[in-house]
Amino acid sequence: MTTQSHTFGWTYRLGRGVSHAWRSYARKEHGAAIWLVEHGIPAGGTRAVVWMLRLLTVGGIAYLSFWLALLLGCLVAVAWSAGSSDDEQKAPELRDGIFGFGLYHRDGSRIDPYDPDDDG
Repeated sequence: MTTQSHTFGWTYRLGRGVSHAWRSYARKEHGAAIWLVEHGIPAGGTRAVVWMLRLLTVGGIAYLSFWLALLLGCLVAVAWSAGSSDDEQKAPELRDGIFGFGLYHRDGSRIDPYDPDDDG
């Protein structure tokens, strides 16, 4: 009978890493709560302090993610508007056309003044 080795993907490793980080955080939070109780803060007050710190952390992360999302949205809007500009299609160009060399629109009409009697 052969033994098969298990190959875990990056999602498994990511999940294990998040799990280890969460357990480490929970241990440190529990240690901090015990330390507060040992220094004279009642257990209810300790729970309140821990929850306030959690809410402040979540609020800070939400605040930061809001501004990052707003910045990303602005960058996408600027890139989209720059990519879809029609300035190149509407800009007149110098070329040789029906009335000779001059400044023409894209539709073929000449922009600069032209006098057919002036050969000079």
